Amino acid sequence: MYLARVDGTLVATRKHGTLAGCRFLVAQRLEANGRPSGEPVVVLDRLGARRGTTVLVSTDGDAVRRLLGNTVPARLSVVGIVDAVGGAL
Repeated sequence: MYLARVDGTLVATRKHGTLAGCRFLVAQRLEANGRPSGEPVVVLDRLGARRGTTVLVSTDGDAVRRLLGNTVPARLSVVGIVDAVGGAL
């Protein structure tokens, strides 16, 4: 899992049937200091994240398959919308 910033949406005129009801978001992975890291990725969203939102992204394809079925062609998904990132506990 990692934190990412939502930079926009991706529109698909046709998509796999298991992805009905899912939105595609373009997200930028964030380092611990909040700086962008690597190339943007496309993630599935069923929570309603918006542009500029920080989200928690799961890289576990099993989680997506449990929600959407064994034939879903996706691995990255938004599993949480982050309210705040704090310091040490």
